[in-house]
Amino acid sequence: MDTGNILRELRTKAGLSQDLLAEKVFVTRQAVSRWENGDTVPNTETLKLLSGVFNVSINTLLGTPIKQICQCCGMPLEDGIIGRNKDGTLNEDYCKWCYADGTYTYSDMDDLIRVCIPHMVGQGFTEEEARVFMKQKLPQLDYWKRYDELGDGGEFEAFKQTLINEINALGIEGMPKIEKLNSLVGSYVNLPYRLPNGDEVRFLDDSKTYLGNQLECEFGGDRRFGVIADMDFILVCTYEDDGKNPELVLYKKR
Repeated sequence: MDTGNILRELRTKAGLSQDLLAEKVFVTRQAVSRWENGDTVPNTETLKLLSGVFNVSINTLLGTPIKQICQCCGMPLEDGIIGRNKDGTLNEDYCKWCYADGTYTYSDMDDLIRVCIPHMVGQGFTEEEARVFMKQKLPQLDYWKRYDELGDGGEFEAFKQTLINEINALGIEGMPKIEKLNSLVGSYVNLPYRLPNGDEVRFLDDSKTYLGNQLECEFGGDRRFGVIADMDFILVCTYEDDGKNPELVLYKKR
């Protein structure tokens, strides 16, 4: 499919008129019409804006869907899981879990391997096979090759430790001390909490990447604690398997 048809399909799916799309990317309606008719193609800067509007890669807009892997964890990249720069534009070298809002979320290769192993076991690897594969694969990726250049000198790890200390200081009954915070995409953990009037409310942004973890209750039972945090808040909840019947325990502004 060519760029014109792709733009028309994305615009229609998003419920945008040509006028509204033109406003979002600072061009005229006639320019949008020429793109969709195949008369012209958006320039590089406009393609970046369109990428942000539709949450797809520039390669997708040009009719060559992304066929890359995250240069931190090795996960195959596809539209919807691509990381974002500080200005909101997509960074097509990383996934949301490894790169969020211009920040690299992993500075310890062994920590990343620990997080990846359970997902790989679910895909048919044994734990040992997954560990060996990741130890061979990660050093070949650009982020780890250039870590001295791209790393933040431990600033993000220090921020995570500050969050861990704040969460543990809450002293929530039945919740064990948290030791690790992992990157979690909002759409995976944005649970609906029921209000007294029967309405449901969600507190997270599906497109953002947060820090969090799951913890077994010290008293046993079938409910687990979930912890989600970022620079602005700490959220603690409990839920059953697969996030069923979530209950909010605490929502605290930082």
